[in-house]
Order: sequence, then structure tokens, then C-alpha cells
Amino acid sequence: MNRRRLGQNGPEVSAIGLGCMGMSEFYGQADESESVAVIRRALDLGIDFLDTADMYGRGHNEELVGRAIRGRRDEVVLATKFGVVRGEGEERGVDGSPAYVRQAAEASLRRLGVDHIDLYYLHRRDPQVPIEDTVGAMAELVAQGKVGRIGLSEVSADTLRRAHATHPIAALQSEYSLFTRGLETEILPAARELGVALVAYSPISRGLLGGLGTGDRLPDDDFRRYLPRFAGENGSRNEELAAEVRKIAEEAGCTPAQLSLAWLLGRGEDVIPIPGTKRLRYLEENAASVDVTLTADQLAALDAAVPPDSVKGDRYPSMALIEG
Repeated sequence: MNRRRLGQNGPEVSAIGLGCMGMSEFYGQADESESVAVIRRALDLGIDFLDTADMYGRGHNEELVGRAIRGRRDEVVLATKFGVVRGEGEERGVDGSPAYVRQAAEASLRRLGVDHIDLYYLHRRDPQVPIEDTVGAMAELVAQGKVGRIGLSEVSADTLRRAHATHPIAALQSEYSLFTRGLETEILPAARELGVALVAYSPISRGLLGGLGTGDRLPDDDFRRYLPRFAGENGSRNEELAAEVRKIAEEAGCTPAQLSLAWLLGRGEDVIPIPGTKRLRYLEENAASVDVTLTADQLAALDAAVPPDSVKGDRYPSMALIEG
């Protein structure tokens, strides 16, 4: 497995990581024993950068990841997130207060069964709390040895700069794929200016780029049914775009998912995709993407097939918690 650095002075991690969210909820039913097997097989393959969050499964995902890495903690660069607070049903809020930073970190450490978190992200910025206050409290966790590095998720270039001035930020996690390129204008340049790694979540656009269907073809318990990009005319148009990507993948001799990951890996050594899966076969497929090299003609064909403004629909039903 190829390696990349997590920020200017951060540790080296596998060139692709493993997103664990779907092992607990959102993407239909998961088999817990297979999920644990996926995590352990990832470590066998050299994929050591694991991503979870306290809100995935309301803590279940951290507990699952903790069980899976027991006895192999020293092989893992462990990332988790805090800040999204779930109420009853689908109600969600955010809390970036210093008191909550400390409370959330202690709870995550207990669920994970570890004494430190390698990379601790603010999942979403709390607009009621200055970012300097939130990051200042996270910096205290670093000083206490409970956290190794600090990260942010889905923030603007301005917020990233303000946060970094308070304490060095190792990584910015944002959605980035062939279908989501808005951050290339301001956010990615700011991250590069500061030496912040870009951790790309949903690098296969939640399966759209891999050939996943949209609309009513998705299971009732799959949250993608309710995402604008998967619904109605948007979904149909985006499936057409994905079909063009599949044609280029066939010419390149790889799967569409591998093509999508190879495209991201080629955006720069500071870009680290974290495709999520709960299936061993998809893990193996994703891991092989590091061996795919795209030609200049193939890259040009992708740019022509999927111009940055061609994808239809927002990423979420509400973009209220997304800064940029």
C-alpha cells in the first residue's frame, strides 16, 4: 500500500483509508461480523487509516471499530469526529462548545477502548461558537495526550485559516469526487497553502460513480433515497453521467470505483480518499485502485464527460450545516 502524509508534520497513512459509517447505518443492513472482518482485512492490506464518528449509529460505530482493532491498535491511525448532536428521530444539531469538546472526547475514548485518538475532527462547525474557542479546547486534548492531531470537516477556507492560526490543523475532511469538485476553487488551495491534508469522503459519490442505482431502486432503509442527487430527474441525469464514466473505466481496464479513486489519488499527494464499504469484495477492489494509473487522454475524457457543473442536485436535503 502506498503512503501519504497526514498534514505537514503528521504521520504517514495509507494512500486510501476506510470509511466505517455504513457498517452501522445509513446504507441499509450490515452484517456486524463481516464489518469486523472488513476492518481486519483492511489492516492486512496495509490500509491503516480508519474513519468513524460518534454520531454513526449513535456510538455503535465507534464501539464496532474499537472491537475490530483490539490487539492491533499500533497498526492503526484512528480518526473519529464529534460535534453533530442527534436528538429524537432525524433531528440533529451541532455543538462546538469547549465543554462539549471535552465531554465528547471522553465518550469516544471509552467507546473505542483506546487511550488516545490519532486524528480528532470537528464534524460540523457550530455557528454559535467561534472556531477559535472550539479548536482551543481541542488543542487542550492534544496537550493532554488524548488526541494526536486536529482535523475539521466541511468548513470554508476562511474558517480553516482561522482554525489553523489557533492550532495546526492536520486534515480537512470534505466530500470530493468526480461528481463533487466545488472545493477546488478556494478550499483546496487554502488547505495546500497551510499544509493541510485533504481527506476525501464519498470519493465514489456514495456509489453513484460505481454504478449504484437511484430512486426507488434503493432499499427503503437506505438514506440515499432522500438525497437530491439520487431523486427524480436529478438521479436519472446523474446515472447518465456515471454511465459515461463506466465507459472510460472499461477502456482503462479497471472498475468505475477504481477509476474514481485513481482520479482522486492523481489530484495530489495531499489528497487521501476514504471510501466506505461493509463488504470484503469492495474493500479488495478499492485497495487495488492504488495500482491504476490514468493517462492524459483518459483524464481529458473524464473532464469532458463530467464537467464540474454537470452533476444535478445538492449533496444533502439541507445544506445548512455545510460551510463551503
